[in-house]
Amino acid sequence: MQVDPRGLRFGAAVTTLVLALVLITGSPWLLAAQAVVFVLGAFVAAPYVLFFKHVLRPRLGPPSELEDAAPPRFAQGLGMAFAFVGLIGFATGVTPLALGATAAALLAAFLNAAFGFCLGCEVFLIIRRLQPGRIS
Repeated sequence: MQVDPRGLRFGAAVTTLVLALVLITGSPWLLAAQAVVFVLGAFVAAPYVLFFKHVLRPRLGPPSELEDAAPPRFAQGLGMAFAFVGLIGFATGVTPLALGATAAALLAAFLNAAFGFCLGCEVFLIIRRLQPGRIS
């Protein structure tokens, strides 16, 4: 399956805003909502990317290139893991854990939104290269 990289960057930009708001407000509920978005992105379809695909992309036209969907799905799974760690931090009152995990996810989302560098995608590719019997 192939995806429009512009949609991925749009999704990362929205995620950046949401996670920044989590850090500003300290809201575990907002982080929980973003965690649901990460779960959907990892296992079903990323809601922000679907919005891009159905609302914005028709106004922009087709992309000049497409990307494999597997690395971004993995990246969504990593975002989900960091969001869950952040939620555990909020639930247990370990605020530095909550804010640190949220900040790490925010950094990854920002890198993708601002520079098109998907940190989770790079981790996915490194793991694939390290698999035994895999020729890279």
